[in-house]
Amino acid sequence: MAFNIVLVEPEIPNNTGNIGRLSLASGSKLHLVKPFGFELSDHRLKRAGLDYWPHVDLKTYDSIAQFFYLHAGKKMAFMSSHGNQSYLDIDYEDEMFLVFGKESVGLEQSILEVHSASTFKIPIHSPHIRSLNLANAVSITVYEGLRRLSP
Repeated sequence: MAFNIVLVEPEIPNNTGNIGRLSLASGSKLHLVKPFGFELSDHRLKRAGLDYWPHVDLKTYDSIAQFFYLHAGKKMAFMSSHGNQSYLDIDYEDEMFLVFGKESVGLEQSILEVHSASTFKIPIHSPHIRSLNLANAVSITVYEGLRRLSP
């Protein structure tokens, strides 16, 4: 039982390092779509991932088009604060792709429009924040999926 965690154009190395650690802990694969806001050799990325980073099952892509081409037909859930459905409504499946956008603006509007039926959000109950930290959002989504799929 595992997921494919996809970060589209991640900008903050510490978030990506923490998500790499989470992907390893959850048995998931980590997919990073360029451009990145950092280099994969960034010490902050490695520090956040600690000594686990070499063990992360990591795939990188030069563009979102390449990612979609290589994974056409696969089940995906797109996470956005603009989603109309709760992450609790995701029909989790083993090996599905959980797609998250970059920290500053999330997923591109064109992606959200094409995939509106499979776009989900984590409810936020305060008008004073726009979104959750990316690493927290990934954690919430992945572990809810693991909980649902566990025997």
